[in-house]
Amino acid sequence: MSDSTLAHTSSLSRRRLLAALPLSAVLMASTSLRSAAFADVPAPASVPTAPAAAPQQFSFDILTEEMRAKAKSAYVSPDKVTSFLGSLKYDDYQRIQYNPNRARWNTPGSFFRVDAFHLGWLFDTPVLLDEVIDGIAHDFVFSTDDFIYHGDLAARVPKATALPGVAGFRLRYPLNRADIYDELVAFIGASYFRALGEDNTYGLSARGLAINTGVSGTEEFPRFSSFYLERPAPGAQTVTVNAALDSPSVTGAYRFVIAPGENTVMTVTARLFFRAAVQQLGVAPLTSMFLYSDANRAGFDDYRPQVHDSDGLLIRRADGDTMWRALNNPPHLGSSLFAEQTPKSFGLHQRNRNFDDYQDAGAHYETRPSIDVEPIGDWGQGAVRLVEIPSELEVNDNIVAFWIPAAPVQAGQELEFSYKLTWGNLNPDGHSERAYIYDTRAGHGGISGTKADPDSRKFVIDFKGGVLARMPGDADVKPVVTISNGKITTQTLSKLSGTDMWRLVIDVSAQKGSVVEMTAHIAGYGRKLTEIWLYQWMKD
Repeated sequence: MSDSTLAHTSSLSRRRLLAALPLSAVLMASTSLRSAAFADVPAPASVPTAPAAAPQQFSFDILTEEMRAKAKSAYVSPDKVTSFLGSLKYDDYQRIQYNPNRARWNTPGSFFRVDAFHLGWLFDTPVLLDEVIDGIAHDFVFSTDDFIYHGDLAARVPKATALPGVAGFRLRYPLNRADIYDELVAFIGASYFRALGEDNTYGLSARGLAINTGVSGTEEFPRFSSFYLERPAPGAQTVTVNAALDSPSVTGAYRFVIAPGENTVMTVTARLFFRAAVQQLGVAPLTSMFLYSDANRAGFDDYRPQVHDSDGLLIRRADGDTMWRALNNPPHLGSSLFAEQTPKSFGLHQRNRNFDDYQDAGAHYETRPSIDVEPIGDWGQGAVRLVEIPSELEVNDNIVAFWIPAAPVQAGQELEFSYKLTWGNLNPDGHSERAYIYDTRAGHGGISGTKADPDSRKFVIDFKGGVLARMPGDADVKPVVTISNGKITTQTLSKLSGTDMWRLVIDVSAQKGSVVEMTAHIAGYGRKLTEIWLYQWMKD
C-alpha cells in the first residue's frame, strides 16, 4: 500500500449536526431496484440546505489509514433509525421513489447521475455519502424533498427534513441510448452491489466480503458504512467510488473504478484489517438464484422451462483448462471446492440467452448478466467455493461463489486483494478451439419408453463450437468421464445430426444418500477438445 499521502490522516468520521433528528434510515429511492431508467431532466433551482460536516481532505490512502486505525478498536454497532423512518413498513417502502429531478451530478458534460435510496423497512442503518472534488470530501446532503412519497404516505412524512444518511445509492449512465440515463450500478444492503452491461436487467449480485458463509456458526455480514464518490470530470466515461467497510471481525477500504459499456468493468482494490481471526474468508463473493433448469425441472409444476439468474460456475484455470460447473438446486445444502493457484478468472454465468429457454415475459431471465472475477496479481494458493442452498422460490438467492485463501486469517493481519469484475452477457467465445458446454439435462435412468430405473439417473451434456464442431460424426474422439461415489452403467457419445453439437449421455447409479461428483470432457488427437463439465448429484 502506498504511503505517499499518509501525512493527511485526519479522521474522516462525520460530525453531523443532527441532534434534533435521531439517526434513522431511508430505504430504496425507487419503488424497485429494477425500476425503469429516467431520461435526463433539468437540475432543481436549489436543494434544501441541511446540516453538513466540514469538508475534509480525502484520498484512498487516507481512507486506508482510517480503517487501519479503526481495526485497533472494538466494533461499535451502528445506530438504527427511529422517528418516521423507523416506522416505515414494506407497503410504505414501495410508495417511495427518488425524485429524478434531484439527481446529483446533473450538470453540463456529465455522463453520470447519482440517486439515493431511502432508509426504512429492511434498511434501518444509515449509510453516509460524500462527494469528492479535487481531493476534498463534501457531504452529500439529502432531505425528504429529494423523494416522492405516493398515496397517504405524503401526508405522514415531514417536508424539508434533513436525513441522517441513506440506504445506498445508484449511478445512472447512458448505457443503451444516448438520451436515457439507464441504471448502471446500485450499492444497497450490507456490502451488496449489482451492475449491468448493455441490454442487461438486474440479476445476480456481488459483495464486498463474505465471512463464515456456509460454515457452522453465524455468518457475518460486513457493511459499507460510508461511500466517497469522486466527481468525474466533464466528458469522463469512468467513475471512481470509494467505500469504508466495517464489521465485528474486519475493517476495510475499497476502491471501485467503474467503466460502463457492452461489458461493464469494475477494477476493485480491497485493503482489509482484521480485528479477529476468521474461520473462512470469502473474497470477491457472488450471489445468485438458481431454481430449476433442464436438469431438475421435474420437481416444479411451472409453465416456464427454466428459472434462474445464473446456470453455471465458470472457472478458467491458470493451466489453460476451463471448467463449467452446472448449477443445481439440491435437496440438502451443497458445497463444492475447486483448489486453484490464482485462477485466470471465476464467475457465475447465464449461458441460455433465448427467450424460449424461459418463456417469462416479465422477468426476462435471458437478459440477466453474467459476471467474471479476474484476479490482479498473485492471489496464491486457495480455492473457489460454490455453495448451493435448497430453495422452493425464485425470490431466494441460493447460490454463492467466492475465493478462499489457503492460509488462515489471524487477528491483526492485513490483506490486500485487487481484481476486475466484468458484468455483461459474456457469451462463450465462438473462436475458441475448445467446445463449450451448451446445455445440461437430466432425468431418470434407463432406456426411454421403459419403466424408470429408480437407482440411476441419466445426464445429457451438449458440447458446441470449437474444432470439434467441424469434425465428422466418425472422428476419433472419446469422452473422458470420472465418477466418485457412483458407477457409470451406460455411456454414449455422438454428433447431433445437422448441428455443430456433440452429445454425451451417461447413466449413473448410486446408493441412497450418496453425494456423487462427476466430471467429463471430450478428447482426441492428443488434446482436450472441450471445456470440463462438472456436476454434483445428491442421491436421496
